[in-house]
Amino acid sequence: MNEAEAHRSVVRYPGGLTVRFRWAGTGRAEDVFSLTEAGGRLDDHGALVSASPDRLCRAEIRVEAPGTTWTARFASPIFDGPTAFFWDVPGLLVVKYGFRVYGLAARTGELRWSRESGAPVIDILGSSRIDHVLVQSEIDTVAVRADGSVAWRLAHSDVVAGADLVGGRLVLTSYGGEVSAFDPQSGRAL
Repeated sequence: MNEAEAHRSVVRYPGGLTVRFRWAGTGRAEDVFSLTEAGGRLDDHGALVSASPDRLCRAEIRVEAPGTTWTARFASPIFDGPTAFFWDVPGLLVVKYGFRVYGLAARTGELRWSRESGAPVIDILGSSRIDHVLVQSEIDTVAVRADGSVAWRLAHSDVVAGADLVGGRLVLTSYGGEVSAFDPQSGRAL
């Protein structure tokens, strides 16, 4: 991906939730925000990352659902594409961007919680069979409950390059190619 260009993607989730993502590299906030749509709530969470968020990489999501529309903005010190996980039971849209994860009320956009990681967040995973989301960074896995509290944390000795929920297991692939499996409910090695 070219960080000098503004990027876009659209994801549709169950329940009629549509999320449009826009993001660009360092100092390109104007490119991202020039197409901001009018209407609904607009929250800028960039100050959670920096006092001067527009100097960093920026992202914006526009959420449309039956009866509601809202927009949220984010900042990151590294170039990254934002992604989200719709956690239907507690009604949260969990967004990852750079080193931070945000728990937003899916219908209103209200920030319920945010968590900063010590390394880039590579994925957020969840299932109706577990009562937390898994925030996977390059160096650790953190199980975050709907209220933002930590259920458990697992540090890794190698850089994690990939994470998947497969057959009731959290399967991690390290940068060196090692594959390991964990119980997503408890974090115990399998």
